[in-house]
Amino acid sequence: MSLGRFAVFFLVTGALTVLLHRYVWARLVRDAALPASYHRAATIAIVVLGLAMWAAMPLSRALPRSVMMPVSIVMFTWLGVLFLLVISFAAADVVRLLVVIAHRNDAPDPTRRVLVGRAMAAGVGILATGAAAWGVRSALGEVMVRRHRVPLKRLPAGMDGLTIAQLTDVHVGPTIGREFIEQIVAQTNALKPDVIVITGDLVDGDVETLREHTAPLAKLSAPLGVYFVTGNHEYYSGADAWLAELARLGIRALRNERVELRRGADAIDLAGVDDWSSKQFGRGHGHDLERAMKGRDPEREVVLLAHQPKSIVEAAKHGIGLQLSGHTHGGQIFPWNFFVRLQQPYVAGMHRHGESFIYVSRGTGYWGPPMRVGIPAEIAHLTLTRA
Repeated sequence: MSLGRFAVFFLVTGALTVLLHRYVWARLVRDAALPASYHRAATIAIVVLGLAMWAAMPLSRALPRSVMMPVSIVMFTWLGVLFLLVISFAAADVVRLLVVIAHRNDAPDPTRRVLVGRAMAAGVGILATGAAAWGVRSALGEVMVRRHRVPLKRLPAGMDGLTIAQLTDVHVGPTIGREFIEQIVAQTNALKPDVIVITGDLVDGDVETLREHTAPLAKLSAPLGVYFVTGNHEYYSGADAWLAELARLGIRALRNERVELRRGADAIDLAGVDDWSSKQFGRGHGHDLERAMKGRDPEREVVLLAHQPKSIVEAAKHGIGLQLSGHTHGGQIFPWNFFVRLQQPYVAGMHRHGESFIYVSRGTGYWGPPMRVGIPAEIAHLTLTRA
């Protein structure tokens, strides 16, 4: 990310940080009419958490990972709790507004208003804290395997039953490291897939900082290879350096190109494109499906790796049988999945788009808050079958 873009991002997130913390303070502290000492302590805590959360991102780029890791865990966990508090208080405010409208002719009752404020603060606080605890347990537990069968019309007999293991949105970085990678490598290899694919957002940090944590990826093993396409976060972390590092680990990046996957006399194409947003980063990067499809045999089945689901619109026009994507995390924390739908055509799972299929993984790791509320992480295991 360029210095100018980062400055704008930093200022925008700063403004949002102030607004959200001000809202939570108003509902959790002010409206509850806490005694002076508790009011002061809670206000200071919210201010400190807000400032620390805002500073966490630039600090994570300036300070060693060993120093930032415990800070990042606290700050990102608070970010998740903050989101849950905001959503819960907003829902409670809607209910309260409806009640006020229904009783608009009643005389104001200050005592009742304080009781309602305290009840809301206590109820929402308990709800958000409980949901956050559940989400942390979900995010840090063993990653589940989701199995799907995909019927493809042009799949040749010799490729029937081909299996693909998909990893995506791992986000090795401030709070995810080597131990987690060793776990998912072991799980993935145990599936004995024919092909392993990583559909972007593998890292959040530079090669020098994270090399030791991504090193276990070299143990990924599949008869027909291990492939990778970039996600938007690779471009915040030095995409070219990471492409070179992954090549060193034996992982083939597909940059607007395709390769042949063959069993005996039969074959299909595996294609991959740069992330949808990558063109802005220059240096020859940019989403170019036209280039990837140039000169292909239209009778041969194609599986496309594209980080963002929105690529499916163009992919369907090219007659691609299956697109594998990530990016959305499935929303990661309910109800954020409803907001993701405003930016992407599909959020999670298997879908039919015209004559094409698209599978959107919920992600193998997490970004930001180390929690997944109602939306568990996954390793996708897809079996291709003849339609």
